[in-house]
Amino acid sequence: MKFCSVVCVLLVSVVSCFSLDREAFTFTKYDLDVRIEPEQQRLAVRGTIVLRNDSATPQRNASLQISSSLTWRSIQAAGKPLQFVSQPYESDIDHTGELSEAIVTLPKEVAPGGTVELAIGYEGVIALDATRLTRIGVPKEAALHSDWDQISKQSSAVRGVGNVAWYPIAEEAANLSEGNSLFETLGRWKQREQNADMRIKLGYSNDDGNGVPILLCNQAGTALYEQMSRVLAVSAECQFVPLGLRVPAFVMANYEILNQPTVEVAHRPEHRLNAESYAKAADTVMPFVGEWFGTPREKAQVVELFDPGASPFESGAMLLTPLGDTDPKLLQIALVHELTHAAFPSNRPWIYEGLAHFAQAAYRERQGNRQSALDFLGLHRSAVVAAEKVVAERPKDASAQEESLIATSVDEFYRSKAAYVWWMLRDMLGEDTLKKVLASYRFDEDKDSAYVQRLVEAQSKRNLQWFFDDWVYHDRGLPDFRVESAFPRKASQDNYLVTVTVENLGAAGAEVPVTVRFEGGELTQRVEVHAKAKGVVRVATPKPPTEIVVNDRSVLESDMSNNVYKVESRKP
Repeated sequence: MKFCSVVCVLLVSVVSCFSLDREAFTFTKYDLDVRIEPEQQRLAVRGTIVLRNDSATPQRNASLQISSSLTWRSIQAAGKPLQFVSQPYESDIDHTGELSEAIVTLPKEVAPGGTVELAIGYEGVIALDATRLTRIGVPKEAALHSDWDQISKQSSAVRGVGNVAWYPIAEEAANLSEGNSLFETLGRWKQREQNADMRIKLGYSNDDGNGVPILLCNQAGTALYEQMSRVLAVSAECQFVPLGLRVPAFVMANYEILNQPTVEVAHRPEHRLNAESYAKAADTVMPFVGEWFGTPREKAQVVELFDPGASPFESGAMLLTPLGDTDPKLLQIALVHELTHAAFPSNRPWIYEGLAHFAQAAYRERQGNRQSALDFLGLHRSAVVAAEKVVAERPKDASAQEESLIATSVDEFYRSKAAYVWWMLRDMLGEDTLKKVLASYRFDEDKDSAYVQRLVEAQSKRNLQWFFDDWVYHDRGLPDFRVESAFPRKASQDNYLVTVTVENLGAAGAEVPVTVRFEGGELTQRVEVHAKAKGVVRVATPKPPTEIVVNDRSVLESDMSNNVYKVESRKP
């Protein structure tokens, strides 16, 4: 009889796991005390979290997930321990490729919109682990340069969800072998949690006398140092209020800090000159950033990673990177991104990330010329085209999510596609007008999706509903331009008039440049061509046209192999 009871309990637990809605709850508040023990590579966390039921049905069970290298110790509500089942849950949202999931039985059902506060405790190690990459065939050395997160005696650097789940989350599984599964899952999490309040106190203490470590996180906070006898206590209080689009990360090592008005560079003592190169780059690009986005609200942070082959990572205004000898122009491009984040806050990914990438292209133009900028933007094109193909192949049913810029969780859209959108707006409106639009933006007033459109139309005096419908509010795919015909005629003794008809085979419209080339030169005009439509432009040239090119690569389109039209020479 006792055996049967145990079996029944286990069966109930299994059924609960399979029926559990892991994304029912949104984490609205974190208040965590995090103790770091580098010598043991350990992390110990105690604190409280608040969950809100954002599903349509009452919930009695909740999922709490942390890295599989960490172990749940306690979960309480109102001072009373709660029953929970801890189980491994395979997911590449963590570098180990697995999570430690606690399925918690709540004291009572939480109604839709209701909240519950939980006191939690967990601990464990965070060591180098690239399991999620090596199991899909990535060579181990390359995998460790990508998944470099660890706590260690020499240096500690730990990124958050998407790399290491060192704070609790609740997500459906993500798999790197399944296309964009990881990035879409991570994108959904960021969208759901962007209004959460996260307050973290990081702490460390030792008595080994091996120098004073610097403890930093990617949010403005307060660092404290206390010396009691031989014991040194170091702490940092970090407040992400709201969390926004940042992925909380922390670092700790015996850094030196190069503190400049616009940037703070944490570096190893022997890399002082490299740190000064980053500071100089920040000073160089600051006038450009200020001209476009205003004065930064916080300092950009650059923090050295001890692995010289480590892949850089940025979140918010912090860049984690090795400090090697780098081309000053590349450093400037990197600092433009971070300082744009520092100057222009927004909780909308297509604005926050899209503008930072747009700013890099615009600065590349400042360094070189328009072609240099378009080459830089072109580095994003293939990823967007591939992502659009994946979206187009999805089943078209009522539950399918449209990947509009205002709602997408696809990284290639809210970063790369958005950068093109801002570039196209600059070409359509003019640089001065777009700067006025950005100067009038207030992130705390951005309450509805049409906010930016209203700012644009107020400054430009143009009706751009069609553009925002095709590129921001919906995902229509991409345009596909071709020159359908070109008819030149001699208008006067020294003048030819070329009538060009441009056809858009795609489902998104755009204003596109049309260039007419002739012996010794070329002339360009712009034409607005809506989806599945045609546009006509007339260009006057001093000599007979030889070639027509639609799109100089400033407009994102799906197929650029049909953009050139040869004009047949006509005998007099």
